[in-house]
Amino acid sequence: MPSLRKLPMALALASTILSAAASPRVAEPQPQQPIITSTTTAAADDDRNDDDTPLPLVIWHGLADDFQAEGLRSVGRLAEAAHPGIFVYYVRLDATASGDRTATFYGNVTEQLAGVCADLAAHPILSTAPAVDALGFSQGGQFLRGYVERCNAPPVRSLVTVGSQHNGIVDYRACGPADLLCRGAMALLHGQTWSRWLQGRLVPAQYFRDPADMDSYLAHSNFLADINNERERKNATYAANVASLANFVMHMFEDDTTVVPKETGWFQEVNGTEVTPLRARKIYEEDWIGLKELDRKGGLHFISNPGNHMEIPDELLMDIFAKYLGPYNKKFPRESEGPGEL
Repeated sequence: MPSLRKLPMALALASTILSAAASPRVAEPQPQQPIITSTTTAAADDDRNDDDTPLPLVIWHGLADDFQAEGLRSVGRLAEAAHPGIFVYYVRLDATASGDRTATFYGNVTEQLAGVCADLAAHPILSTAPAVDALGFSQGGQFLRGYVERCNAPPVRSLVTVGSQHNGIVDYRACGPADLLCRGAMALLHGQTWSRWLQGRLVPAQYFRDPADMDSYLAHSNFLADINNERERKNATYAANVASLANFVMHMFEDDTTVVPKETGWFQEVNGTEVTPLRARKIYEEDWIGLKELDRKGGLHFISNPGNHMEIPDELLMDIFAKYLGPYNKKFPRESEGPGEL
């Protein structure tokens, strides 16, 4: 597969900051009740069970990419080769490719996610499907998880995330020593990550999480602290929606130097040199977002891939498509895997 198009994070963030003007409002999350009804007739259920049409696939791209990027479209073509007749939907935050790419850096994630929820719920194909499968690249992975937790209409069956930042990032990508524009922007971000201005404007700031400064994170995070249910008041709908998944598959790149720390892709806590696996953390033990219940059903999967961030061979994608996509009546093996005790 052609590599997904990337842009140095720091330089693009710098340009975004310097060109931005008005301060946006930091929106409060507006979780919705899942629209998963059980009122279908037995005949309708039989029709679904006999239908070999693959469920639609929703793809959310990562930072500096856009819905029309050739690398992303090649992923869709592979899905179509694996499952002829599949409908592939590419999440877009703007009608134009350039605007969609800008929105990966600039915007309020809570508002962006609300727009995606509305788009999927109104889509003539997605809204009438019994469920969809979802594939998120890099930051698109945690955003799709946010979709599952806050909306889930249409409901997601298999959620696959690749190189995502489920437990946040502790640093922004380093700049070259001669890149003064980038270095100035990074200095601004490091110094003002928790300002209301940045939390409502810079996308990566909204999933920044430093274990050494949890008070600031819990008080000011516009996105990640909410969808991880880390604040004192928990949202039971978030946990119920994640637990309703058939599969939650988390791919981590072994040599990832872009995402810091790379272990965030598995919800692991990294504090200095200490790494705490998901199953040893409170978010799992107290089941804040439904991961423990899903794990007990055999639906939580941890996959380690060689290579750096977003180095994705076609063989990996075809394996994902073969295992986790397909018709509504597809049966999945129930197995527990990954680091830590179940």
